Amino acid sequence: MVAPAAILFALFLITPVILTLILSVTNVRLISPNPPSFQGVDNFVRAFTADPTFLASLRNTLIFAVVIVPLQGGLGLGLALLINQKIRGINAFRTIYFVPVVTSMVVLSMLWKFIYQADGLLNSLISTVTFGALSGTDWLNNTSTALPAIIAMSAWAGVGFHMVIWLSGLQTIPESLYEAADLDGCSPWQKFAFVTWPGLRPTFVFVLVTITIAAFSLFIQPLVMTNGGPLNATVTIVLHAVNTGFSKQQTGYAAAISLIFFLLVLVVSLIQRRLTKED
Repeated sequence: MVAPAAILFALFLITPVILTLILSVTNVRLISPNPPSFQGVDNFVRAFTADPTFLASLRNTLIFAVVIVPLQGGLGLGLALLINQKIRGINAFRTIYFVPVVTSMVVLSMLWKFIYQADGLLNSLISTVTFGALSGTDWLNNTSTALPAIIAMSAWAGVGFHMVIWLSGLQTIPESLYEAADLDGCSPWQKFAFVTWPGLRPTFVFVLVTITIAAFSLFIQPLVMTNGGPLNATVTIVLHAVNTGFSKQQTGYAAAISLIFFLLVLVVSLIQRRLTKED
């Protein structure tokens, strides 16, 4: 009975992992007349000692994850608390906030690329609001603003999904707990701290894990908006692995980068699980 699922699991998960392990210790190329040879850990040593692009991608990925996890999770929770009200027209706001989630990330990235241009909507808005005192910058071509610009765009694009997850968690908390808190004279902050937040613990763990995995897997936004530039300011581990494996055709080295990425996500996930598990 489990054979179909087991075959698919082995074919699309276990087999690629094994192939990645094998390729990561070789110098195999996508197209090459030379036969591949065993390299041992040379590809891994190269990543940390002789590849500044990889180090930049590792730094950018970590910065993106550290910023986007609390930012997107906090915004999602704030929106969920706002729309978890029994007021007229609230469903319209839920739909508006969720629209970016069901829109192609490629389309959103292209849209925000135009917004961030030197003559784009954002700079026009800044100039209008400041009456010409400020003119903005070319956000995606500036090494100091390119990554923050992608972070802001990504937070906006993904907050609707996590808003819905938080909202589902809020609606599982019994109303009787809030009634009891009102009888005890609790303030809104006390109700959140002692009723809402403890009731959201399972939801918090799910949101934390999903945002973290998505953050480390950042690929489409920098690919479409900057292609990793300027000067590797927005290159990520996944983008670097894809460029190395397909553009440069260094399949073995790209497999090593992918394996490092896998281990990084695994370690972070285990740490999060350790910190958030029930006593």
